[in-house]
Amino acid sequence: MRPPRGSQAPRDTTPDVDVHDPNGVRLQKLLAAAGVGSRRACEIIIGQGRVEVDGHVVRELGVRIDPATQTVHVDGERIQLDADRRYFALNKPLGVVSTMQDDLGRPSLGDLLEQRHDRLFHVGRLDSDTDGLLLLTNDGELANRLQHPSYGVPKTYVATVPGPVARDVGRRLREGVMLEDGPVAVDSFKLVDSAPGRAIVEVVVHEGRKHIVRRLLEEVGHPVETLTRVQVGPVLLGDLKPGKLRPLNGREVAALYKAAGL
Repeated sequence: MRPPRGSQAPRDTTPDVDVHDPNGVRLQKLLAAAGVGSRRACEIIIGQGRVEVDGHVVRELGVRIDPATQTVHVDGERIQLDADRRYFALNKPLGVVSTMQDDLGRPSLGDLLEQRHDRLFHVGRLDSDTDGLLLLTNDGELANRLQHPSYGVPKTYVATVPGPVARDVGRRLREGVMLEDGPVAVDSFKLVDSAPGRAIVEVVVHEGRKHIVRRLLEEVGHPVETLTRVQVGPVLLGDLKPGKLRPLNGREVAALYKAAGL
């Protein structure tokens, strides 16, 4: 992991704190296993003072830690060391409800994950008539933070709506509109494409209220025809096919932790 340009090594304000766990695992071994770099590269990073354990800079190569109870940051980014934690991106297809099983017999997330034996949480929900990116994890703390609006994790949607879209629609949405359950404003809005009678727009919100994007667009005169979530925080849907699952890489997990304030 490379330090950002112009960044400085973290400053240790409490150098006397001992984070060493004699029954733990060597820090450089854990970092290498997490994909930070080779064992030798991780030793160099530690020596440069770029690694923090429980908020304290560690420079000694002999330090051992407990990956299940201690937190590690490299260049300010949290590194997930617990091998039992799982993080996935799913492209939820249309018609699938965001529950692990459905009492009405409708297709559910559980049907897509039936080959997996680990227990995963879905981070938030997508309506059955909305497709796109859904995060899955067994990391309860991260899942709770990503769903809570106070942490402001943005979610990006692409919608097909009746056109044309007036120039003031974006301004109205950014300034905020009143819905039946209170005012709401988008983080950003832009026109992606347009054709006679139809337009494609991108909406970014951090609200989690039910049907929020659909209600917002209908309120400004553009009821949604199709809706796809393409991004959650730093994680992109990309070219992931409907119904398919992919593991998040270490950089994506670190970025999610940063977005959630962990």
